Amino acid sequence: MTAKSLLTALLPLVSDLSRELPEHERYRRLLEAMRTLLPCDAAALLRLDSEWLVPLAVDGLSADTLGRRFRVSEHPRFAALLSRSEPTRFASDSELPDPYDGLVEGLHQHLEVHDCMGCPLFVDERPWGLITLDALTPGSFQQVELDSLQAFASLAAATVNVAQRIEGLTLRAEVYRQASDQQHKELIGQSKAHKRLLEEIRLVGGSDLTVLITGETGVGKELVAQAIHQASARADKPLISLNCAALPDTLVESELFGHVRGAFTGAVGERRGKFELANGGTLFLDEVGELSLVVQAKLLRVLQSGQLQRLGSDQEHRVDVRLIAATNRDLAEEVRAGRYRADFYHRLSVYPLPVPALRERGRDVLLLAGYFLEQNRSRMGLNSLRLSPEAQAALLAYNWPGNVRELEHLIGRSALKALGQHQDRPRILTLDGSDLDLPGVATPTPAATTLLPLPEASGDLRQTLDHYQRQLIGQCLERHQGNWASAARELGLDRANLARLARRLGLR
Repeated sequence: MTAKSLLTALLPLVSDLSRELPEHERYRRLLEAMRTLLPCDAAALLRLDSEWLVPLAVDGLSADTLGRRFRVSEHPRFAALLSRSEPTRFASDSELPDPYDGLVEGLHQHLEVHDCMGCPLFVDERPWGLITLDALTPGSFQQVELDSLQAFASLAAATVNVAQRIEGLTLRAEVYRQASDQQHKELIGQSKAHKRLLEEIRLVGGSDLTVLITGETGVGKELVAQAIHQASARADKPLISLNCAALPDTLVESELFGHVRGAFTGAVGERRGKFELANGGTLFLDEVGELSLVVQAKLLRVLQSGQLQRLGSDQEHRVDVRLIAATNRDLAEEVRAGRYRADFYHRLSVYPLPVPALRERGRDVLLLAGYFLEQNRSRMGLNSLRLSPEAQAALLAYNWPGNVRELEHLIGRSALKALGQHQDRPRILTLDGSDLDLPGVATPTPAATTLLPLPEASGDLRQTLDHYQRQLIGQCLERHQGNWASAARELGLDRANLARLARRLGLR
């Protein structure tokens, strides 16, 4: 790598430092410049979040990688990279498992990484994350290139620093991280619908308004409630939850308001209710549409006055609680039908917040699938757990009536079944379309309905393959009226990789 070529690769990034760019575009340019500087098959930028590494941008890796969350203690290569302040190159015969095995995109299903190097990034002298490069050909990275990677890492850290200041990434990471969930659940997605939801969370989170979260079963309403609490001034106070559908009416009042000794059979002592436990913080009432009219009336009084009485007591307790409620019912219709109090409904819906269904979120399903794949890979003790292109297409084609919860259960069930089909534990386990067992969806294959006849061999294999790929891509683009994103989905490719292939074939 000459000084001139190094300067040529880095100058666009220096120019970008003074420009306002969306976060994803800034990081995409960063990886693009790195691959120009240090040619490789895959590159990634990952942020260190406590004990996890969170991918912010990937190039050359499967789409679901962005949804994965890598626990550093389970990936020795990541741990090794973070333990040093300078770049590290792993020998081609390194016995340390590579976290990207099976995730590098290519023409074969079980590609494994053979050459790998990476470098930690430091922002304000604190470890911020990693940049990684992977190649499928042993010996692709020469030792001398570590100096170039170190120089690039310094500029990458400056890029990250600028992005944090412009986009407010540090604050947003705290807003959307679910600190109360030990499994590190979070709101994952890049679709327009998901981004609108995040913006509304940011907007209402800073207020003390009562929020009514609506949406179908399984869309993640509880995670949204947690995110609102984390975005509020009450974030350091308790978030107390109650599933209103899980308790009979006789116990709901006791759970909400508490009771004194002798208030009812079995009340052998005093007990504080959820409102008192949440004092100063947030109370989340899930399935609030299941509350009886009697309980609604008593809740309305507390919301209006901030005062409550424990069951069996005349003494009033004042509480300062922010209320967040959630339901999958149409409460306005319930009011019209006389099954819900209009005054209570209007108290709840000061700020209505609908959560989009999974089928409305496009390719977010692949990011979420990646998150659940990584969870199951860890639980099952596998080196790699991935989706075939056919499986990805099947996930995108399905309607998801059970939303994110259905996807989570499907991935776990499918991974277990697929593993059971192997007598020996595989190094890389790939879930095919048939493994997913999705009801009512025939497993699609890329361009299955329009496969072209194989051309006669002309003696030059590369030219024959290029000609065939041009025809296949061109025909796919015609079906999708020139929409490259839709064509990439049908072909089972990442859009950026399809664009690179099209440029090489002279189609763009």
